[in-house]
Amino acid sequence: MVKIENLKGDITIDGEVFANLAGDAATSCFGVKAMAAQGRDGGIFQLRRENMSKGVKAELGEDGSVSLELHIAVDHGVNLNALCNSIMSEVSYKVSKATGVPVKRVDVYVDSMIIG
Repeated sequence: MVKIENLKGDITIDGEVFANLAGDAATSCFGVKAMAAQGRDGGIFQLRRENMSKGVKAELGEDGSVSLELHIAVDHGVNLNALCNSIMSEVSYKVSKATGVPVKRVDVYVDSMIIG
């Protein structure tokens, strides 16, 4: 949890909030098919919109920043470099704008590519 103190009181933000915001921002980028997670058997599965935070790991730093790790499934034929750069920018902007917490880093892992 991140705790923000100001003159009017304290605000506490849970890591799940960062994960949901990051998942929403990532899936809004062109070429992202879904968030992805690893199953108990080691296989990759796609997550529906309600479970996007399961494809995201939020790590809160001692300096008050947040680092995010996203696992995604992408459309076949997209430029992965351009897509990942777009995701990193979009997620960083939306998370910091919504929470006021600086985003230290965004790591994107392409776990699967959907053909068709």
